Amino acid sequence: MHALTALLPAGVGRRDDLTLATSSTSVSRWLHSGDLVLVHPGVVALPDRLGDWQVRTRAATLWTRAPLSHLTALAAAGLLTPPPRGPLHVTVPADRWPRGATGVIVHRTTQPIGPTEGSSTPRLPAARSLVDAWSWAHVPRTNPHAGHERPLVRQLVIDAVRRRDVSVPRVREQSARQPLHAGRAALAQLLDLVEGGCQSELEVFGVTHVLRILGLPVPVQQHRVVLPSGRYVDLDAAYVQAKVGVELDGHRYHSRREDRERDMRKDTALATLGWVALRYSYRRLTGEPAECQREIEAVVRSRLGR
Repeated sequence: MHALTALLPAGVGRRDDLTLATSSTSVSRWLHSGDLVLVHPGVVALPDRLGDWQVRTRAATLWTRAPLSHLTALAAAGLLTPPPRGPLHVTVPADRWPRGATGVIVHRTTQPIGPTEGSSTPRLPAARSLVDAWSWAHVPRTNPHAGHERPLVRQLVIDAVRRRDVSVPRVREQSARQPLHAGRAALAQLLDLVEGGCQSELEVFGVTHVLRILGLPVPVQQHRVVLPSGRYVDLDAAYVQAKVGVELDGHRYHSRREDRERDMRKDTALATLGWVALRYSYRRLTGEPAECQREIEAVVRSRLGR
C-alpha cells in the first residue's frame, strides 16, 4: 500500500495526479475508508490536514487552477496575520466559472490574470489584491462581511505602504486599471493622506479634523529633527517655523511603560533644540478634536509671536 503522506507531502493534491501515481481503485478505496477527503471537485486531501490554512488555500488554487486574491492573497503574502477567517478568495478569467465547492469565493475578471507570485500556491500581487479587497469591502449587497472588512483593508493599505510592502503609485496604478471599482474615490483620498505622511488611522483623523488650522502654516508630516548626537527623531506633524511638534499617541505604540519612557526621552531631546512637543492620545484627539485644535493653535500662535 502506498504511503499517502509520501504521495501527498503538501497534504493536498489533484485526484487525477494521485490516480496516475497509484490507481483509480486505490483512490476510491481511500476516499471510501476516510483516509482521503474530497475537498473540492477533483481535489483530495489528508483528513488530518484539513485544519491547516495552507492546505485549504492550496486546495482552492488546485480546484480553480487560479491564484489566490483579495484578503486571502494578502494573508498568504504575510501582510495579514493571522489569516482571515471565512471563505477563501480566488480570481479567474471572465470566461470561466468554477462551481460546486463551498468555502471559496470565485471572482471573475476581464483583466489579465498574470503575473502571479508564490510557487506552490500562486497569488495575485499585493497592490492588486489591496485594490480588489478594497472594492469587495465596499459592496455590502454582495459581501455580507463588508462592514467588518472595510476598516481592516484601510489599515492594510496604511501598514503596507508604511512597511514598504507596496508603493502608493503601484496601488494607484492598479486602481486605475479598474476605473469602476467600488470605493475608488475613498481609496484615492486615503492614498493622498498616506502619501502625505499619515502612518496610522489616528494620524489620518488628526490631519483631516485637527491639524489643518485656518491662518496657520500647514504642518509637515513625519518631520525629521536631527539631534546633537547625530541621531534623529521623526515627528508625526510639525509646525516647523514655530518649532512645535504634535505627537499622536495611538495605543498600538504608546501603551507600555517602555513606550512612555521612550516618548519622554524624545521630548527632552527635542526641548534641548527649542522644540515643544504636544502629545494627544487616541481618546483625547477623537473625543475632543475642537479642544485639541484650540490648544495647538494657541501654542503655535504664541511661539510665532502673533
